[in-house]
Amino acid sequence: MADTKTLNNFADMNKEPIPMLFPYDPAQYWEQVRQIVREEVSILRSRNEAAANPYQTPGLTEKPLYTMDEVAAMFQISKPTIYDWARHGKLKPVKIRGRVYFLHGDIQELLQKTN
Repeated sequence: MADTKTLNNFADMNKEPIPMLFPYDPAQYWEQVRQIVREEVSILRSRNEAAANPYQTPGLTEKPLYTMDEVAAMFQISKPTIYDWARHGKLKPVKIRGRVYFLHGDIQELLQKTN
């Protein structure tokens, strides 16, 4: 049978406050956890928005370069026609890493000439 003195010591231990592992009130702790989660979620959302539109650059109002397919769709012409326009100087191609692009200003000039 257990000693009554041991049982009384155990009962006294349960009446004492439990030591905390961190110096925060539980309400403060949970509020800080919520704040950290909110900050992380907002950071992830901003990264997702940036990744969703990689061509969006602050300060630009139009796309600076157009691909061959975009120019063909814009003028409703074929790629060989674009090559002819480039050969005759109607459009000036810009090569970047082996790909052909056309400047926005050149496209706008050509659009104004055709209208």
